[in-house]
Amino acid sequence: MTEVGIIGGGIAGLTAAIALARKGFDVTLIHEGIKNSNSYLAQAGIALPVLEGDSLKSHVLDTIRAGRYLNDEEVVWNVVSKSSEAYSFLMSLGLEFEGNEVEGGHSFPRVFTIKNETGKHMTTLLYVRAKELGVNFVQGLAEALAVREKRAYGVFLNGELMRFDASVLAAGGYTALFKYTAGSELNLGTLIGDAVLKGAPARDLEFVQFHPTGFIGRDGVKLVSEAVRGAGAKLVTEDGERFVNELEPRDVVARAIYRQLQKGKKVFLDATGIEDFRGRFPQIYAFLRKEGINPEKDLIPVFPIAHYSIGGVAVDLWYRTAVKNLYAIGEAASNGFHGANRLASNSLLECVVSGLEVVRTICRDRPRVRETPEIEYSGEEPGDVGALRELLWRYAGIVRNGESLKEGLKGLEGIDADTRLKLLARGILKNALIREESRGAHFREDFPHPRKEFERPLFWS
Repeated sequence: MTEVGIIGGGIAGLTAAIALARKGFDVTLIHEGIKNSNSYLAQAGIALPVLEGDSLKSHVLDTIRAGRYLNDEEVVWNVVSKSSEAYSFLMSLGLEFEGNEVEGGHSFPRVFTIKNETGKHMTTLLYVRAKELGVNFVQGLAEALAVREKRAYGVFLNGELMRFDASVLAAGGYTALFKYTAGSELNLGTLIGDAVLKGAPARDLEFVQFHPTGFIGRDGVKLVSEAVRGAGAKLVTEDGERFVNELEPRDVVARAIYRQLQKGKKVFLDATGIEDFRGRFPQIYAFLRKEGINPEKDLIPVFPIAHYSIGGVAVDLWYRTAVKNLYAIGEAASNGFHGANRLASNSLLECVVSGLEVVRTICRDRPRVRETPEIEYSGEEPGDVGALRELLWRYAGIVRNGESLKEGLKGLEGIDADTRLKLLARGILKNALIREESRGAHFREDFPHPRKEFERPLFWS
């Protein structure tokens, strides 16, 4: 029997685990607590073009427009066309959505939600169903991939090799490499850097999406979901001036807020006109009240934060990496679906679709490891992650320029951190330096316009 190891307990990993278990595979899922995944923290919902009046073509066009025409069109059609399968899969598990909303960049209210805590409810249900199917859950930190001569043999956990015929990387992205993020602090991208070091190229690392409406409070960084703007909340300065269309794609809104902040102005989200804010957004209401803000009466101070890494380990249409028997799904993978900017709520769709698709790939490939060669443990201590986070926030943040990116690359050499994290940080900085244009989540103030010659993705390894 083929033994499959999945690294990551978010929606992509759990979907793959359930689908594999249903087909009789021996599945082990290594995780650090499902509450520590970005999937669990996802507020708004999942984009599904399954309602009457909507269409696959409309969703595809919205995705490509938001991605600033850098998307791989074949990949976009491939993912979006599997929306009904993703929906049926979730329904088969007993998931019940409460409503559907329109979000920034969508031309139709196709974002399915549950109490604005959609990720929490989906992740919890998937975990329960995976347990019922006998998936072997192992809690711990997978420190390194076991790879020799571009063939994967498993992963190292607590310094010990766990051997698998197929290894599926579903451990999320690298937004925790930036100083301010509302995502999981564990999303440093260590295994993405490890995969690159061992022969699996990464791509599109310069594209990091900054969510416009982060909240920085006493209890850390939180997220005020885009669904709040979809429900009618307005962005205003301290003078009450409205300065942007709140439903523009995230890159546009994030930069508009950034420019106001650079002028020395404070920016607020005015949600006082939303009826029953507490009932519609209980999680957001709760943390704001804890911070002394009543969103039904008070303005909410907001600040853009690193939210989603569009880049990741390069995969083909079937989620294979360049390392044999190593697959990548969800935010850890990059295949051109999002282009230069992720359309709101497409990430959870990608998680479910990639989780289901990689299972079909494994069924076709039937990977087998008959003999495991001697493989040295290659893990490292994280080192000065704080310095890396400060550096990337300063030099590769919301607005970039060539000189600051060069300074960032120079400063990177003096930081004592895990080789794989430095490799990933260097990839972000170098890709951003090479891409002498502005497109989607990547904005260069010295090259403020898109350029035709950059319309195809860059690969870096």
